[in-house]
Order: sequence, then C-alpha cells, then structure tokens
Amino acid sequence: MVSIGAKRWVIAALAVSAAVVGVWAAAFPSSFYTGFPAPGRHWVSALGPYNEHLVRDVGALYLALLVLSVWAWRRPARDRLRIAGGAWLTFNSVHFLWHMLHLEVFPTVDRIGNAVALGGALILSVLLLLPERGAPRGTPG
Repeated sequence: MVSIGAKRWVIAALAVSAAVVGVWAAAFPSSFYTGFPAPGRHWVSALGPYNEHLVRDVGALYLALLVLSVWAWRRPARDRLRIAGGAWLTFNSVHFLWHMLHLEVFPTVDRIGNAVALGGALILSVLLLLPERGAPRGTPG
C-alpha cells in the first residue's frame, strides 16, 4: 500500500524522466542518438542506424507521458494516478523487455545501467497501481 503523497513523488520522478528524454529526443534527435544517456555512453546509437523520424517519435511519446504525468500530479486522485500508472506500465514493460533481450551490444557497465534505469522506471510504474494506504477494502477506483 502506498499513500497518495508517495504516489505524487513517484509520478513526479516519472515526469522528470519524461521531460528530459522527451525534450532531448524531440528537439535534438541527432544529439539524443549519439549522446544518450550521458557523454561517453551510447545506448541508442549502439542499437542501429540513425533514424530522425523514429527518435523524434520517441521524444513525442515521452512528452505525451509527461502531459499525462503532470495532470495526475497536479490533481492526484486514485483513478488519475492509476491511469497514469497503467500508461507508464504499458510503455515501460515493453521498453524494459526489449532492452533486456538486446543487451549483448553493450559493455557490462551499460548492461547494468540499462537494467537499473529501465527496471527502476518499471517499478515506479507498478507503484502507481498499488492500493492507497488507508483506503477501505473494496473501495472502487
């Protein structure tokens, strides 16, 4: 069980990650492709040739999740937080699984980084779906 206040922190963390990735990928796709997640790390470019359209679409997806997350953060209610959690879980579960099945192109430190970063986002998504502390059993929503 997780309190609404704790879920606001969770959705805020997801929103920050969405803002960083979304703005970077949508506005500066070439830089995102060659420089994500940080200087010297090449998590995107290691996976295939550059495709501006695809990178900008990824940025737009993250920006859409940012809009949803900010809405849920500003008006925290059980249903809103669960809807946001469901959207994030849908995205993060597929994203996590794909990357875990394609780690062979990375050195060990980047394999660990991928698993931690993507696994952390997946866990945060699940937290938004857990029942709220203090909510009576059988309460709808």
